[in-house]
Amino acid sequence: MGPGNPPRIHLAVMTTAKPTTLRDLQRMSRQGEKFACLTCYDATTARWLAGAGVHVLLVGDTAAEMILGHSSTVHAPLDFLVMLTAAVKRGAPGSVVMADMPFMSYQADDAEGVRNAGRFLTEGNADCVKIEADRTFAPLVEKMARAGIPVVAHVGSRPQQAKMKGGYMSAGRTAEGAMRILHDAAALEAAGACMLLVEAVPAEVAAMIVERATVPVIGCGAGTACHGQVVVLQDMLGLTHWQPAFAQPVVRLGEQLDAAARTWCDRVRTGQLGDHPYTIAPDELARLQQLAAHAP
Repeated sequence: MGPGNPPRIHLAVMTTAKPTTLRDLQRMSRQGEKFACLTCYDATTARWLAGAGVHVLLVGDTAAEMILGHSSTVHAPLDFLVMLTAAVKRGAPGSVVMADMPFMSYQADDAEGVRNAGRFLTEGNADCVKIEADRTFAPLVEKMARAGIPVVAHVGSRPQQAKMKGGYMSAGRTAEGAMRILHDAAALEAAGACMLLVEAVPAEVAAMIVERATVPVIGCGAGTACHGQVVVLQDMLGLTHWQPAFAQPVVRLGEQLDAAARTWCDRVRTGQLGDHPYTIAPDELARLQQLAAHAP
């Protein structure tokens, strides 16, 4: 805020909407009411998304790609995501903020995983944490739940394992592969997961998971049967040069940003910046000129 400018009003302060909680998401899923989720990485964007009614904001490890410019999600630092999670929650205190636990923050050791998950709740003020998991992670989910940490179990396609398969791939496209995902989802829910997130599976497979689950199921390229839907914000806004088929842009903000930047460049080049807001009184200007004339 510059001198003489009015303070900026935070959208989150202006809204009087009732905060969304994990209990609300459970109620909505039972009643067949869909809820919206988007990735988010900063307080300003969080305020706008919350004001628009987005129920869940996922501080995803996709920040490694969208914010840091890496080619993979495995490059998201733990401390960085904790800091971003806190920022998003400050921007949208009434939204459910889900923190994505990054690569190697929970895989090596259960105790370390529980401690790192706890950081997202205490330092990041997250409402829940998400881990990419199969049924072998059930003991970790159970330990987190016992510690009071709400866990979202991410099944199906798991981007943190992309290097194992030579790139990102869909999952559950054979009967055997689909059954593995069904068993993973059931085992993780039984271990205490408060929600499931299913990525890049056939719609029929996701529908079977939803039918069997007693917790909310968020889909990411998993068809319309899921209780909630999530995509990467930049994909939805048309800011990426390529996006998955299930995340087609709602707007072409990249093109608008390009046009706006070109207009700014033209204004700078031609000096058309509008009226300058800061002035100096004529007598002070005269004194300044006199002082400058006698300055060494």
